[in-house]
Amino acid sequence: MYKMNTQSQNIYEVKPAAICFFLIAVVSLLSCNAPKVKRYGFLTMLGRDTISIESISRQGNRLTSDEVDRFPGVERRHTVVDLNDDGSIRHLVMIIHTPSEPSGQRDRKVVADVVGNKVQLSKADSTGTVNRDFPTGGSIVVAHVPQMYSLYELYFAAAMKQAAASKLAAGSPVQMRQFYIDREFDRFPLGHATVNRFDSGRMEITHDWLAGTGEAMMDSAGNMLSYSGARTTYDVQVKRLVTPPDIKDIADRFEARETQGGRVRSLSVRDTTRAQIGNTVFTVDYGRPLLRGRTLLGDVIPYDYVWRTGANAATQFTTSTPIRLAGMQVPAGSYTLFTAPHTNGVDLIVNKQTGQWGTEYNGSLNLGKARITSEVATPTVEEFTISIIPGDNRHGTLVLEWGSFRWTAPIEVK
Repeated sequence: MYKMNTQSQNIYEVKPAAICFFLIAVVSLLSCNAPKVKRYGFLTMLGRDTISIESISRQGNRLTSDEVDRFPGVERRHTVVDLNDDGSIRHLVMIIHTPSEPSGQRDRKVVADVVGNKVQLSKADSTGTVNRDFPTGGSIVVAHVPQMYSLYELYFAAAMKQAAASKLAAGSPVQMRQFYIDREFDRFPLGHATVNRFDSGRMEITHDWLAGTGEAMMDSAGNMLSYSGARTTYDVQVKRLVTPPDIKDIADRFEARETQGGRVRSLSVRDTTRAQIGNTVFTVDYGRPLLRGRTLLGDVIPYDYVWRTGANAATQFTTSTPIRLAGMQVPAGSYTLFTAPHTNGVDLIVNKQTGQWGTEYNGSLNLGKARITSEVATPTVEEFTISIIPGDNRHGTLVLEWGSFRWTAPIEVK
């Protein structure tokens, strides 16, 4: 019995060391098999101005980002994204701090879960929580934040995986859906995005929030090396940073600058034109993108396509009495204005749908379409401008100007 106890004691004396050795071996094995952590960043410039900067760590299907942007107000974001193997988003948590917001809205938490064929979105601050569900139709789902380019990288990487899995030829489009994070966009349902992959790592993207076509360079591992918005209404240049930046220091400086001088000028401010002809009152609510030296017609604004006639949400036109606009009979009420430029002229479209995003065009709801006058603007107009110029108590002119074009349509009140 004594010997057995001795042996048992020896066994128990040795066992902790054996356990430690076993655990060390397991941890070592797991460490060897665990995906390598990649650390990098993105810097976004608009001319000489820094618009956003981001520090990122990526391990396998989890991406963690700390980012600050000025679009146009300063916002700090801490984001964790869990991805599916196809590159689509499974779960996202974003903490947003906006120092210029009212005290109860400065800190927000956004949670998104893609479950089955829907996105479950929750946005909470001290004033309450908003929950929304949006159907996905089974599409690849990504998230959109203006000037947050780790999310753009996810667009492109997911498209590369989809193209490879489907054996798509270079230039073949990959379709996906996007949900919106920021408060000013959260009432809109999922948007549409299209990514085209070309040889040598070049990729193009169009989506509902963006007017024009963005271009990126990717490597074979799905890393975005650079992005250019030169062919869009947001002429930003984005480059990859090998060393993650110190976001806190930069964010502190952005906040101090905003406190002293106010927000930076928005890339596409929202504006309202108001005018009166006789007893008729007009309002036009629209986004005002900037020219920034780009070619508009045939590039940023393609020929033979319907254009939102501004930026972001659709352009809203309201008349208090019935009128004739470019020869079209328009009853009193609110409408959406679209245009369709061609090499030989431009069409003005009055649509009965209102409150939609600018790319949501339903031609079956058109009130009418008419060819309007196209002229050369002198001097060049930097900021897209819509105005209504009264002539007399019954007549006036709707004027749309940007860059080198000036489009006009006659207004007649009854």
